[in-house]
Amino acid sequence: MKIQSMIGLAVFDVEDGKQLGKIHDFIVHEDWSVYGFELEGKGLFSLQVRTVKWEDVVSFGNDAIMIRNQQAVRQTAADDIKHTFLIGNRKLKELPVLTSDGAMLGYVSDVYFNPELGKSITGIEISDGFISDLIGGRKWLPISDQISFGESAIMTPVASDQRLEECL
Repeated sequence: MKIQSMIGLAVFDVEDGKQLGKIHDFIVHEDWSVYGFELEGKGLFSLQVRTVKWEDVVSFGNDAIMIRNQQAVRQTAADDIKHTFLIGNRKLKELPVLTSDGAMLGYVSDVYFNPELGKSITGIEISDGFISDLIGGRKWLPISDQISFGESAIMTPVASDQRLEECL
């Protein structure tokens, strides 16, 4: 499942059936796991965001995500969130993907994870630009323990370009 396809999904509490908001962004740990997500509704100058840990998700579908109850929604200091997918200072989307010998593989366009297998991210979708995407399509790089978050790029081992696969 692509993370980007889940942004905007409605979030409901299974106890009361109340809609608590919509997914605004995903929170990602440096160990390539989904920590949780942010709900929409942060004020322009607010230092707090409403978050839900992935452990509090009961089920998910194409139209909504169901969480335990309203208490699963927490106020979190925006500065305490290290990595997100879509927005923020340390977002993954559009981050360059480089090998340790300096070869550019492209830019992060999406992140894959299988919620049924837990919260581990399984791969990164990489774009090499609009024209390249049209001609050759986007590529997918499976996650390994050798891929890391850098200050300004995702760092991969030498010859990672040989591990790239066609996106389905």
